[in-house]
Amino acid sequence: MSMPEDGLHPDALRILPPAYGSGSLADLLPSVCAVLGVPGAVDVLGLGARLDGIDRIGVLLVDGLGAYQLPLAAPHAPVLADLAAGGRGHAGTLTAGFPSTTPVSLVTLGTGVPPGAHGILGFTVRRPDGQVLTHIYWGDDPDPRLWQPVPTWMETASAAGVRVTVVSRPAFEGSGLSLAANRGGAYHGAGDGPAVAAGMLAALREAPGPALVYGYHPDLDHFGHEDGVGSETWRRAARGVDRLLDEVVHNLPPGAALLVVADHGQLNIPDGGRYDMADIPALRDGVVAVAGEPRARYLYAADGALDSVLANWRGVFGADARVMTRDEAISEGWYGPVPPAHADRIGDVVVICQGRAVAVASGWEPDKAGRLVAYHGSVTAAEMTVPLLIVR
Repeated sequence: MSMPEDGLHPDALRILPPAYGSGSLADLLPSVCAVLGVPGAVDVLGLGARLDGIDRIGVLLVDGLGAYQLPLAAPHAPVLADLAAGGRGHAGTLTAGFPSTTPVSLVTLGTGVPPGAHGILGFTVRRPDGQVLTHIYWGDDPDPRLWQPVPTWMETASAAGVRVTVVSRPAFEGSGLSLAANRGGAYHGAGDGPAVAAGMLAALREAPGPALVYGYHPDLDHFGHEDGVGSETWRRAARGVDRLLDEVVHNLPPGAALLVVADHGQLNIPDGGRYDMADIPALRDGVVAVAGEPRARYLYAADGALDSVLANWRGVFGADARVMTRDEAISEGWYGPVPPAHADRIGDVVVICQGRAVAVASGWEPDKAGRLVAYHGSVTAAEMTVPLLIVR
């Protein structure tokens, strides 16, 4: 497999716990809504001092733009580089929640609560009926309002008189994930980066009063997965992000601000870091179901097999993964508080890959999942640290 250089410093592979309640994605929209005067919203991040006099706020989420990817993108994205250097405002960071994956992060952002509370606890999870739910291909079963019961800040802001708009791909309108993360906003379909820029600017300009505009752009993440962070297609996607930013930053209407964030970072995984259940019998023994994703794997053990599954996976992975029970993962606080109704969505065994390793589950999930170049989902700083860039 061709492996581009992703430019990560060894520090990027250190473990970084989520900063729930002080500096995570869960704290962003409550802080934004506090600036917009939404009752009950608390400005945890202290945005009020930077956004004094602002009554229209755009939040652009660039999928896959981790803070550790900014130096690699900078030569191809001068506007982004300027923002990251603080040249136009504030440049800081937040943490994702765990797992550091798109559906978890989007709902964490939208609801303003940690994953344990909102219940979107992985890229895939096992439902009570034994089927595996893939959150990015989720329709109306299970009902998104029941599976994810926490009101979104878009609902709360809209009820308080804030004009709320969601600018995202047309195909995502009405999906289970969109309803779980973004319900409450008027949906504006935007098929590419220029359309996202145009949709966000139009919503910011047309708002008669306080406004919250959320935009989503997925291309960087897509090409990181397909071809690797640092590949030519990834660099081309970084240039596309920069064109989007250039348009929005230089055309913000008076009284408006733009906040740029991401859902996670990424890192490239070499062939030698790929442990495949199909190739290693010990990894299959006692396992009856598999969910999660390669960097944050969930295993469901046969009756009486939990201890042997733990021992087998610890023996195979060694220092390349932390292998723990569901109760251990919850007690360590990775998800924030987890109510009993959501706990079973986490595997009996949680495998948190470390360094540059993945737990591939050929035969349990689509083959493509084991053939990606870049991955995310675990708790390294490279995956967990996302930018918070503010320009007004």
